[in-house]
Amino acid sequence: MGVGVLVNMAPGADVAFAMSCGLAGGTKKGAVAGLGVGLGVFFHIVLAALGVSAIVATFDGGLQTLRLIGAAYLLYLAIRSWVATPITETYAIKAPVLTIGQAFLRGALVNVLNPKPILFILAFLPQFIDPTAGPAAFQILYFGVIFATTGALITAAYGAFAGRVARRLTPRLGLIHKATAVLLFGLAFQLVFL
Repeated sequence: MGVGVLVNMAPGADVAFAMSCGLAGGTKKGAVAGLGVGLGVFFHIVLAALGVSAIVATFDGGLQTLRLIGAAYLLYLAIRSWVATPITETYAIKAPVLTIGQAFLRGALVNVLNPKPILFILAFLPQFIDPTAGPAAFQILYFGVIFATTGALITAAYGAFAGRVARRLTPRLGLIHKATAVLLFGLAFQLVFL
């Protein structure tokens, strides 16, 4: 799941929100917002586990179909990541000042209400399913918990350190986008051809 760590490092709406909370309210609020995002990811993991297991159980080619759809979505994400503009400090400063509880809840809602995470999870996690290793739902939950936990910790770190390192980190976000694009393209290729 080292790939999951790299994918989680890619800045997106979740990271932007956590960084915004960190810049506007300090390290605790940024970290708590990141942990809230992790809760939102776990919600999508449960949905994916239920959906993937249903598809695999009812359709002989369900897993392969899901992998092909996932590969197309990963390719789309790779292209978007390659051409993405890095998050800037001016974007992050627009965040309202929130309480710690609000930062956590909104972090979760930012993720839960965004349909993109479920699509990504459905594209990403099925490639790790081994049909001989037991029910797909349990495997999705296992890998998903690892993915959600690392994502929450990484996003919390982005939020916690945003106030201190924003000026130094911003120029490197473009490099992270490019590395993520290459990684996502490789995953899409693997889903289709390997």
